Amino acid sequence: FPPPPPQHHPTCTPGLYMVTWNVATAEPPDDVSSLLQLNSTQKMDLYVIGLQEVRAAPLKFLADLAFEDSWTRLFMNTLAPLGYIKVASIRMQGLLLLLFSKLEHVPFIRDIRVTYTRTGICGYWGNKGGVTISLSFYGYMICFLNCHLAAHMKYATERVDEFEYILDSQSFDGKNASSVLDHKVVFCFGDLNFRIEDHGIHFVRNCITSQNFHLLWSKDQLTMMKKKACVLQQFDEGPLNFPPTYKFDLNSDNYDSSGKKRKPAWCDRILWRVKAKPPAPEEEDEYPMTVALDVYTSNMEYGVSDHKPVIGVFSLELRKLYNSPLVCVSAEGDWSADQDAVVTYSLLQPFPSSTWDWVGLYKVGFKSISDYITYTWVKDNLLAFNDELIKVYVSKEEIPVGGGECVLCYYCSNLQCILGISEPFKVSRLLCVKQSFLYSYLKCMKIQASAISSEYCVVFLFIFLLFHYRSYHFKL
Repeated sequence: FPPPPPQHHPTCTPGLYMVTWNVATAEPPDDVSSLLQLNSTQKMDLYVIGLQEVRAAPLKFLADLAFEDSWTRLFMNTLAPLGYIKVASIRMQGLLLLLFSKLEHVPFIRDIRVTYTRTGICGYWGNKGGVTISLSFYGYMICFLNCHLAAHMKYATERVDEFEYILDSQSFDGKNASSVLDHKVVFCFGDLNFRIEDHGIHFVRNCITSQNFHLLWSKDQLTMMKKKACVLQQFDEGPLNFPPTYKFDLNSDNYDSSGKKRKPAWCDRILWRVKAKPPAPEEEDEYPMTVALDVYTSNMEYGVSDHKPVIGVFSLELRKLYNSPLVCVSAEGDWSADQDAVVTYSLLQPFPSSTWDWVGLYKVGFKSISDYITYTWVKDNLLAFNDELIKVYVSKEEIPVGGGECVLCYYCSNLQCILGISEPFKVSRLLCVKQSFLYSYLKCMKIQASAISSEYCVVFLFIFLLFHYRSYHFKL
């Protein structure tokens, strides 16, 4: 369908909150409310969190593949009660990238793609490199790239080469933006590892103590390399009006006091690029999108790492290219665990649907797309079909006996996103809740549920992991 006339596209200014933090294999702190500035009066629409050096020991990494890692769990548990959903994530060894959105925006975040590039050990090891999330936000292609580039003072040129290699090598299946620089807006951030040249450590520390940060800017390697490298000249950055974020003693605001006494540096950065406007004849059908940096700073109160986190707050002024979901989904009739339930949905506009699409049942306040209670394939459980309305059923065995407030979400496998969310509805609680299969089995075996042996735990954990892997592999 052609887009409606420009006057039908409302202008909005979503807030984007970005964090980059090299966590140096540390476990997360108890609370990240201050890091995310959750007490601020300005409420964000999107949170993008890029971490580097998340602990990736073999056993822990395998556990993180089966379950959410401790950092992801912390951010989900913090943001979900405030109405934010994890809509995308990607991890490559120690590199982790998370995207959270307000629920109201989720059906308009489409065509989600993720990819990664290794640059460690000649491109064979993922301790360095970049992880990327590409998406369409109200019709505008946006790319988030979390990088960890080569370390040490003398490798400034190698860092630029790695950055350019990441940009050139990454590609996406979507038709609207096949490469990173095809996107309308690109945010590149992470531990870019650029250092401060020439100045001695005492001069650097004196400038920091006196807050004369501007005296160090000319010798910042990223600033210097932007004068030489065309690829860096395309990116903008806010002023470095905050202390260098590397390297600190742990649990301290003191810079490195070890024997190495590393010179402080602005290793952790946030850059962005807005695609240049096309020539005038092509520009007539394009609606503008602008990016404004509101805050660029560091948070000095977290000491679990030798890096301090860097924060960027942006306003994305845009004219929505669409304002209605692609799918309308709803719960038909009363829902409870004593009868099969019916889901109705209609396709409001054409999109690349498939037999792998599904409708998930979620508790109100769910944390991520994979946080469903149950699901039904849109083709397997078909009850009725016509040009306007489709009905599928959900088996009563899959409906939670405890009841509660729920929503239905239509997930599109080809676009890898939710295209429609129902209004909240109530699932009635059963007055007489039947015993679960596990409890009944244990009772028959005269095994008390409170005294399950470790052997049983291992068996049940294996069954759970097998089911979890099947669900993840075939649906997400």
